[in-house]
Amino acid sequence: MPYPEMLVSPMRAELTNVGFTELKSADEVDNTLPTAKGTTLLVVNSVCGCAAGSARPGVIRSLTNDKTPSNLLTVFAGQDLDAVAKARDFMLPYPPSSPSIALFKDGQLVHFVQRLDIEGHTADQISENLKSAFDQHC
Repeated sequence: MPYPEMLVSPMRAELTNVGFTELKSADEVDNTLPTAKGTTLLVVNSVCGCAAGSARPGVIRSLTNDKTPSNLLTVFAGQDLDAVAKARDFMLPYPPSSPSIALFKDGQLVHFVQRLDIEGHTADQISENLKSAFDQHC
């Protein structure tokens, strides 16, 4: 059973307020992700503590880099089930992970930060990880 929207709405807003577009259905993912030109950052958002303490703040801080992705997308694990399942198809061979952060270049996965790379790491460490990937791929 998904969490009430009233509870997750502020968590969604942390990313949408800085320019992320939410994909809430499998069709939206399928019609957006594989055809996105340039670089695309896709955040699998979550209600967990490491999403709140490290993942979302780290992602937001990474956007201060000189080079940033052309497209910012997000899906919400445990909420938008079909969208998350479809997005995870594009993240193979990595196992399902939430939160997680994927960087695509012209539809191809080029960098992935899975939950085990988020748990126990600070927002600054997540940000630096992503900035390095942006410098290489954006």
